[in-house]
Amino acid sequence: MATTWIDLIGYVRFRYEIFQQTERTLRFHLPTEEGRTQRVAVHHISADPDADPEADAGTEAGEPAPGWILIESAVARADEVDLRRLLELAGESVIGGVVVADGVALFRHAAALGDLNLAGFDRPFRLVAARADELEHQLTGADHF
Repeated sequence: MATTWIDLIGYVRFRYEIFQQTERTLRFHLPTEEGRTQRVAVHHISADPDADPEADAGTEAGEPAPGWILIESAVARADEVDLRRLLELAGESVIGGVVVADGVALFRHAAALGDLNLAGFDRPFRLVAARADELEHQLTGADHF
């Protein structure tokens, strides 16, 4: 059975404290190493960009595919780090990559929602959060995100 966005919301709500939620986004904190935490955002990206978010939530017969999740975590303000160095460091990662959005450098990873099972959600969340935290620490020595 394919996993849905509703399944993911329930999974995250049970395990973490969500500090912001919209129809398509969850934001929560994940603990990392040495007492640090990392903010994580998970966005639901529809398989059909023109689909109604409510109609896109399930996977019963005749309903649209569950789409994708985009997991992201901030690294630093883009104007406060050496972006070339950030790209070099991020290039060592097995998953994900970096982007700059609204002036913030983010580490991101996408996965097909229907391909994941509930037990498999934690690993990509933790990998993204840990890598973003490592990059933040390497580039800034701080814990702002």
